[in-house]
Amino acid sequence: EIKTPYKQLWVRNLKLSDAGVYTCEYDSHKVRTSLHIFQLTISLDGHFLQNEVPELILMQNSSGRLPELSITLFDSNNNRITPELQNKSRQKYIMSLKKLEVMDSGTWVCQVNSDSPLINQNISFDVKVLGFQNPDLERKYATVDSTVILSWHLNSQKIKWKEGFTGQLNWKQQESANTHELLDFNVTAQGQLHETKKSSSFLFEIPERKPESTIEVKLPKVHFNHSGQYQCQLEYKGRHAWSKIELVVMKVSANPAGPLSRGANMTLTCQVSGPLPPNAYLRWERVNGTKMDIKTSKQHEVKLEVNISAAGLWSCHLIEDSDRKISLPYHVEKAPVWIKYVIIGASVGGSLLAFALGCLCIISGISWQRRRQRAKRMAQARQYLLENKTCHCQQ
Repeated sequence: EIKTPYKQLWVRNLKLSDAGVYTCEYDSHKVRTSLHIFQLTISLDGHFLQNEVPELILMQNSSGRLPELSITLFDSNNNRITPELQNKSRQKYIMSLKKLEVMDSGTWVCQVNSDSPLINQNISFDVKVLGFQNPDLERKYATVDSTVILSWHLNSQKIKWKEGFTGQLNWKQQESANTHELLDFNVTAQGQLHETKKSSSFLFEIPERKPESTIEVKLPKVHFNHSGQYQCQLEYKGRHAWSKIELVVMKVSANPAGPLSRGANMTLTCQVSGPLPPNAYLRWERVNGTKMDIKTSKQHEVKLEVNISAAGLWSCHLIEDSDRKISLPYHVEKAPVWIKYVIIGASVGGSLLAFALGCLCIISGISWQRRRQRAKRMAQARQYLLENKTCHCQQ
């Protein structure tokens, strides 16, 4: 296309084959312009899941000798990235980038430099990374009978990703345990998430109101066996990304469970359902108590017992990095004084009853023994009379 009045030549939709020397002739004048063309392509059309590694291919073409290029990348946050060259030739450069995270979405810049000929060219390209904004492994703590909401935040709305993707939420108690499917989800044509509940044996809810592009499950009353790994898995064109939440549940118990009598002891037990990180531990303490009423677990202990003799409000804390994550109180009641006398009376009465029963058994045994001996003597006498009568008849 010729642009007037300066006779500009516009070459649109450039291809590598368009490289070369362009000559403008006017009367006896000739002006030559060398056109050097770069082509940058990115794998998967720039649509990635988190933790995937993009591949860039930079190709060049020119009418003369191809220069050796220096390539530098800048991500969407303007951080300098040094790519790893997989293949390098004067015409084709194949580069691998780092594993992508969701915050890498945006416009990247490929900076191409050469000293001879002098080249300083910036080529921009878009990268979209679909994934979870959660940490790689999130740990959530809850107490028995409490309500907990597990959330996974997708960035699909943020990057305006409206192409179809699907996913599912799975749960298993341990790494080697069976997997239970809780729900499936997919994106609609309008870019909205649609969820379908799968499990009927697991008591959970799907909240109706929640932030955009968020997968949530609500456990209205947490049980101790609801602990374990909850993994949200995302699928797009046969590729997968996932995010895990480890749910750790705490429970407390007492032995004996009844009121604490004066002079008696009770054992309080605090237990969590899964292993704790090295910087986390359990601690028992009595509210408004002394330092003597505090006991702390050792590293990697998931069960902590404390023997107490003082009634009051005791509390078990789960502490991580000096931060109390959860606390579960247990109120130890003091037994009334009359219960002590009832217990003493019951003990004395029980002893007397046992003594009376013992005496009764002895008397009954003696009486039974006497009856048995009397019956034995009568049988002997009867036998004796029979023998005497027999002898009289013979005479």
